[in-house]
Amino acid sequence: MRSLQLQAALTEYLEAAAGQLQTEVAAGAEVPFELEQQRRRWGSVGPALSCYRPLTDEFIAAREAALEQLPSHAEAARLLSGFDGLGRYLAGVGGELERVDKRTSARVAIRSMLREVFSEQTDFQLRPERLEAALARLEQSALTSTSEVTVVATLHGLTITSPELALTAGLTIAQANALDGLPAGALGAGEGDARDHLVVVLSSEDVDAVAALCRGREVLNDLLRALRLFGDGRVSFGALAWARLGSGTWNPLAMGPGGRPRGMLVVTGEQEDELRAFCNLVSRRAPHGNELAWALRRFELGAERDSSSEAITDHVLALRALLEPEGPESGLLAVRLAALCATPEQRQELTERTIQALAIERAAVLGSALEHAGAEALAKDLADNLRALLRDVICGHLSADLVALADELRRQDAIAAAQAVPVPVVEPLLAPGAQAQFSGEQVLGHLSQAEEILDVFI
Repeated sequence: MRSLQLQAALTEYLEAAAGQLQTEVAAGAEVPFELEQQRRRWGSVGPALSCYRPLTDEFIAAREAALEQLPSHAEAARLLSGFDGLGRYLAGVGGELERVDKRTSARVAIRSMLREVFSEQTDFQLRPERLEAALARLEQSALTSTSEVTVVATLHGLTITSPELALTAGLTIAQANALDGLPAGALGAGEGDARDHLVVVLSSEDVDAVAALCRGREVLNDLLRALRLFGDGRVSFGALAWARLGSGTWNPLAMGPGGRPRGMLVVTGEQEDELRAFCNLVSRRAPHGNELAWALRRFELGAERDSSSEAITDHVLALRALLEPEGPESGLLAVRLAALCATPEQRQELTERTIQALAIERAAVLGSALEHAGAEALAKDLADNLRALLRDVICGHLSADLVALADELRRQDAIAAAQAVPVPVVEPLLAPGAQAQFSGEQVLGHLSQAEEILDVFI
């Protein structure tokens, strides 16, 4: 598939470079020539002919620093550094093959394209046929491997402000109209449908196509999990994806039920680096075989429910695994969740809302839960708090022992509350120099006051 954004960026840069080079030639700069003697045919007689060959490469090389300062160079290099066929392109054009970073490789590739489109020219007019040939050669380098497996899935509930967002090598989220060569189903059934979703393109190489597809599903599931933890949108894949081997035909691939997306997660250009780092972190630190892994799976199942009450049951189970190992009879889930997810001033409110959610969960178990606006709001609150806990534990911001952390916060709150209780002012029993003469009523009054003081400290 061709990246229209990459092609547009390279075209813009090559046009700008052509304009600058042509301006220098018009101002008097000259392209050097080399005298080249042509070989005579075998058996021919007479003097050998000579011709002048323009040294265009040397002329461009002397101006590389200035050409790289053109405003369009940075964007072209950025997009090219994420191009999957960059290494194969450099190998094909005889570029520098030593181990360098992708940014440097992109600069080398751009220099190669400049020399290709202006080879042996002295006027630096950008000829369309040369430009198209250079871009085609670049794109063809991404298709040279017949063992490459490409999977395309539709993504709903997410918006990106850039045409394309490359997450890792071989994994890209893009606007559907930003790529050429997508399967027809990924573009939508009717006009305008492509604006309602994004596409995820995953490319990998493996001689075993079945194994590559299995790993592709795992990568896509990791991506979906990371997106759901990143923000509050209920992101989902479409029911169908498409896969192909090399440049063969697209074949449908079932993705399974992904739920109906609600809300919209918006990723701006400023958040792209943060999302890349977050997806990489979640992929590396996703839990396996423990309570956190089980709770994470229940969170994902809840995100796929169409019913708010059913989503609440999944998320309550996840929270019980994290915060209530003693079982629901302890009644500690609501207060521990409030201790971790609310400020001291808001803990009472969150405790009450969690208790309401628990009542809906119980009603759903008994088959008597009714869908209403209140249940949907409670389900969203519960999902947001669960998401925050899972995200912070996976990222290392919170200890995995959430029970101990919540109980310690509650203990500190109790100490702070006790210290904030005002101690009653007690009048002295005896005025200075007075005799100890009290009536029975006075004695009882003093004893009552003493009991009140003791109650405060107990």
